[in-house]
Amino acid sequence: MVEMLMIVLVLFRPYFWLRDNCRCASCINQDTRQRNFNTFAIPADIKPESVSSTAEGVAVKWSDGHESNYDWDFIQHYVKEDKRDRSVTQDQHYWGAEIASNPPTVSYNEVMNSDQGVADLTAKIQKYGFSFISSTPSHDPDLTRQVLERIAFIRLTHYGGFYDFIPDLAMADTAYTNLALPAHTDNTYFTDPSGLQAFHLLSHTLPPSVSAETVQGGASLLVDGFNAAKVLKKEDPNAYEILTQVRLPWHASGNAGITITPDRLYPVLEVVDGELGRVRWNNDDRGVVPFGEGYTPEEWYGAARKWDEMLRRRESEYWVQLTPGRVLVFDNWRVMHGRSAFEGIRRICGAYINRDDWISRWRNTNFDRKKVLDSVIG
Repeated sequence: MVEMLMIVLVLFRPYFWLRDNCRCASCINQDTRQRNFNTFAIPADIKPESVSSTAEGVAVKWSDGHESNYDWDFIQHYVKEDKRDRSVTQDQHYWGAEIASNPPTVSYNEVMNSDQGVADLTAKIQKYGFSFISSTPSHDPDLTRQVLERIAFIRLTHYGGFYDFIPDLAMADTAYTNLALPAHTDNTYFTDPSGLQAFHLLSHTLPPSVSAETVQGGASLLVDGFNAAKVLKKEDPNAYEILTQVRLPWHASGNAGITITPDRLYPVLEVVDGELGRVRWNNDDRGVVPFGEGYTPEEWYGAARKWDEMLRRRESEYWVQLTPGRVLVFDNWRVMHGRSAFEGIRRICGAYINRDDWISRWRNTNFDRKKVLDSVIG
């Protein structure tokens, strides 16, 4: 204990940092977990008047008269690191076409009737990048809305909130057509693309000229973008580097009065602290490849061609025919989606959900509340 006290006195200089992080009830609102005081009212030269150890941690009496207590977990963590441990996480499982044999699934009743069901659903999305919600009633789209809102708030965009549409080009986007769509992520034109996307096929009505036995098309395509990027990095590290470095313009400009672009240019593969954090890929929404990004447009096209080939490999593609009652929810930062062309009229409902909202729901249904708070604020 004496040795630890000496470490505290030596390591936590200037002492202002330690005083600012007092967790007592007069400094931190115990309901909101927010600071109750003006950090900069603390004397800049504050120092301990006395330091002692207890079974729970370290007690400090400060030169301004305040008394603080720091538990041993807090002290020991900062002896080793200079930031809180944000590893309230789980291992991700990368996949290809083989996922078709056992796709992650949670039942509608589980999600609607218990937080454990929500925990299982969000944990599967966190691990695999997607999950199905089976046995979801398809006669009323509002029931789909309700099950998605068990995860988090539905995001409003220029498409609206919860969507329920047919291929009538009501919005100027190829999603509102019968055309085939290659693997892509949505909202490349947002600074903060939606974290989750969901689809529920409510019905598929064939035209009178087509028999029910005819293949109706409209199979959904999923590709694990993180897995594809991992393979790309191994096979062609230069192409991977180019796609992480060259920043591109993205846009949504189909509807009158709408021209949406991010706050700045973003690369296809967004790397944070050495780890791939987000895939941003929709060639249809891409603007002009710029000059002056460290690589020539010709080099970017070569890397993008390799990326496109990677996404179209049979072993990368998971094809699945959506059916009424089976909701698909996927991580739009990781898993790309597409579809084959189809005949007739498909009615699909679904929604976007913000990244922060669903990650918060995942954390708070899968981990102890104290562990979640400790990972952020200590």
